[in-house]
Amino acid sequence: MKNYIKADEWNIIEEGFDPHLNKISESIFSLGNGRMGQRANFEETYTGETLLGNYVAGVYYPDKTRVGWWKNGYPEYFAKVLNAANWVGIEVKLDGEVLDLATAEVSDFKRILNMHAGILERTFTAKLKSGKAVKVKSTRFCSIADDEVGAIRYSITPLNFDGKLTLMPFIDGDVKNQDSNYDEKFWDKVSDEIIGNEAYIKLRTKKTEFEVCTGSNIEIYKNSEKLTIDSEAVRREKFVGQTYSVDVQANVEITLIKIAANLSSENYPKENLLKETKSVIAKASAKGFDKLLNEQTEAWATKWQESDIIIEGDVSAQQAIRFNIFQLFQTYTGKDDRLNIGPKGFTGEKYGGSTYWDTEAYCVPFYLATAPQEVSKNLLVYRHKQLGKAIENAEKLGFKNGAALYPMVTMNGEECHNEWEITFEEIHRNGAIAFAIFNYIRYTGDESYLSDFGLEVLIGIARFWKQRVNWSSDKQQYVMLGVTGPNEYENNVNNNWYTNILATWCMKYATEASEIVKKQQPEKYNSLLKSLNFDQQEFADWADIIEKMYYPADAEKGIFLQQDGYLDKEQTLVKDLPASERPINQKWSWDRILRSCFIKQADVLQGLYFFEEDYDLDTLKRNFDFYEPRTVHESSLSPCVHSILAAKLNDEARAYEFYLRTARLDLDDYNNDTEDGLHITSMAGTWMSVVEGFAGMRVRDGKLQFNPFLPGKWKSFAFTIGFRGATLKIRISENGISIKNSADVELEIGIRNQQYKLAGNAEIEVDNAELV
Repeated sequence: MKNYIKADEWNIIEEGFDPHLNKISESIFSLGNGRMGQRANFEETYTGETLLGNYVAGVYYPDKTRVGWWKNGYPEYFAKVLNAANWVGIEVKLDGEVLDLATAEVSDFKRILNMHAGILERTFTAKLKSGKAVKVKSTRFCSIADDEVGAIRYSITPLNFDGKLTLMPFIDGDVKNQDSNYDEKFWDKVSDEIIGNEAYIKLRTKKTEFEVCTGSNIEIYKNSEKLTIDSEAVRREKFVGQTYSVDVQANVEITLIKIAANLSSENYPKENLLKETKSVIAKASAKGFDKLLNEQTEAWATKWQESDIIIEGDVSAQQAIRFNIFQLFQTYTGKDDRLNIGPKGFTGEKYGGSTYWDTEAYCVPFYLATAPQEVSKNLLVYRHKQLGKAIENAEKLGFKNGAALYPMVTMNGEECHNEWEITFEEIHRNGAIAFAIFNYIRYTGDESYLSDFGLEVLIGIARFWKQRVNWSSDKQQYVMLGVTGPNEYENNVNNNWYTNILATWCMKYATEASEIVKKQQPEKYNSLLKSLNFDQQEFADWADIIEKMYYPADAEKGIFLQQDGYLDKEQTLVKDLPASERPINQKWSWDRILRSCFIKQADVLQGLYFFEEDYDLDTLKRNFDFYEPRTVHESSLSPCVHSILAAKLNDEARAYEFYLRTARLDLDDYNNDTEDGLHITSMAGTWMSVVEGFAGMRVRDGKLQFNPFLPGKWKSFAFTIGFRGATLKIRISENGISIKNSADVELEIGIRNQQYKLAGNAEIEVDNAELV
């Protein structure tokens, strides 16, 4: 675990430059706006260890699968989030000597990510080998007010010399992915253009033929005076730049303003890309850096009003929750239902693809409460649009009759994950899609979604489960063989409890949803079933499986078994593992991991989290107390579920421990993997830990319920949510809970075991003495 980020409520601060931490910081200080983003790579030359990363949403490359041997059903490619043209680069030379922090003597280094305004600032002093010293300050952002625009203000001040400063701002499209399977570069140049202070390059991806045009406009200032300098055009392979030479004096600041834009053929006709990019650059440049910065600050202020969580008395926790919320909104804004939430967002290449089950299980609850309803709906519509591909995926594995298997990893709906135990066996992802539909309707009350989109998806998923189970003559029950549950440290197991329970729930919910649509939209219902060639016998088949499904359990211990034979393993606890052997996924052989009882992430407990209403507290406690001590939490998705369940069990110590672990997972590099990129989707789990965990927020029978408690280190915490037309500010303190409604909508709210009427534009306060 690293601990070098300074505690601050609104800022992420790094003081001092340690090259060994640089790739971690590049992830932590990443910027994005839902349409594009980049890692916190330095603008100037850096020959040290770095992971360059600039990304444009929706643009990908189908990198040919690389496996030791081929199996029928394997995807032919692994979709890669592409490292796109580097627009932030500025080469700096002092009398011909390159400024490079890998070779310079660096002092007074400081990086600040201002989360309130969405701005990255960096300052440092560098002494070159020649003895020349300079002070540098850079400010940059990706605008969420105009999500095709990014801007940089780069100021450099000579400290001990007069001489020649040469600046070369550039756009470099000659890039490659670090995770390229065959070291291939994925871009071809279409065209480039350099006109005075403007530069443009248009690139096309191989195979998929996406086109992206990147442009920039440059201004140079001495102190506050704009300079008119003739630039020298620079062209290389997929590279455009301009060289500016300035005579400089000691203690006189030179500032370069670089306003850039990325436009994609996903949003414009290819033949118009260059023209449209020029138009965007012209409008942004006319506004200027300061106005763009003001718009950015105002837009982020609005987002924080809608979504901030305020923690009083614990700066570390406050910083962490804001960091997680900030990165989520940098990754996904919900404006485009063709986009989704990649596990690394705009912060790294690892995992490829843009869509995992993480979105439905973890991100949907966050966006339901913190963004307009259309945002979470678009995440569901995204899956509906890919239903045809999900049916094709199932057909490749031998399923028939419209059965749908959603992919583990995808860009366009096709499965592109190529590890057999994931591709073929980790099928619980299908259930997360169905649960998200249920969760959306439970929260919003929007049952029309079922007739418009949802029922068709639910039927496809239920058809898959019906074909995936088989009848066991020995058990006289239905079983599910050869699966991998959420605990990926177990492969090819039989009767994973979570997968079995999820399968029958999906069939049950598909049946209930059918009844709702049949009642509300009978014509649409009949038309849909006809188009799906649906036989009413299918309902009876689902009911039979629901009634006769086998669920592994141990009666003596009173627990659900993660899968058949789990108790045959040597039951060692995590606390008995030497620290030198953690994390086991980096220290142990895979064979040893598979034979151990250790659990990567919530598995049985994931099911108890989803379906908690079906189980009493004693059942939850027995399973929690059994499985948590065996869980190594080496998935970013694990601590938040444990925090929520611990909170429900009034286990304050463990609830807070797991909250802090999920909240500071990347800031403190818990799992020694932040350098690859942040864990964006699990960041939504941090929000869930506070709102569903400490505040105990649930929706039951269309009404909000709260069962709050206050962590001992906190004086209070407060958060804002939207719910069915109301905007609520909830504050939980040592005295009790207050809920303020700033909309005209009247609500009935449950707090512990009591119901309260909350009128429009009113507030209720309930002190602890009133709570049972």
